[in-house]
Amino acid sequence: MPFFEVEQKHDDFMQQSRIWVFFGAALLSLVAGYVNVVMLSFFAVPVSHMSGAVSHLGIVLSDVDFKDLLLITSIVTGFFSGALVSGIILRDTLFRMRRRYGAILLIEGALLFVTMLLALKGLNAAIPIAATACGLQNAMASSYRGLTLRTTHVTGIVTDLGALLGNRLQGREVKSWKFGLLLSVLIAFFVGGLGGALFLSLFGMWALGAASGVCLISGVTVIFIAMATDVAGT
Repeated sequence: MPFFEVEQKHDDFMQQSRIWVFFGAALLSLVAGYVNVVMLSFFAVPVSHMSGAVSHLGIVLSDVDFKDLLLITSIVTGFFSGALVSGIILRDTLFRMRRRYGAILLIEGALLFVTMLLALKGLNAAIPIAATACGLQNAMASSYRGLTLRTTHVTGIVTDLGALLGNRLQGREVKSWKFGLLLSVLIAFFVGGLGGALFLSLFGMWALGAASGVCLISGVTVIFIAMATDVAGT
């Protein structure tokens, strides 16, 4: 399909579903930033992005540290498994308000609840489960009608924002919704991280209950909206 046709489809899609995309992407990014800071502060390892994990994997291999090797491998495997499950459930890349998205959010909420219970006991098994929840979410968000959205990390977001601004400064046309969407995701991730740090200091690992609750409530809401609008697509 010619590039300009793809762009036109994206523009039409955003006009029709902009509120859901903006709100959904920001909410998911908020949750991911929150979960990552809570887990990073408590276990000293990130779970929402794999760049650091893969780099650390190389370090522990060179040091022959089998304990850390098992931990880091479990994080990468968990994230991959979550993305795999998300792809199986969604089946395609066309975003519509469907019950499948609600189902994924319910699974994510359940995984975060289990993570909280394990973390309260100080068990490292909480780490790969949290990574699985993040992988599940990240793959779900990236399936929005070809829009490249990664809500569990912001490296690509910052890169795209810089590229879009550079294009604008060069006088090239840049769709304003693209810049607004990416900026909202970036801000939400930061706010989520700030909230995670504050809640962790107040409630300890019970703080993960808030993220779990948001996912569960969002999942039920999406399912009801999909049923009401009769576009569940199941």
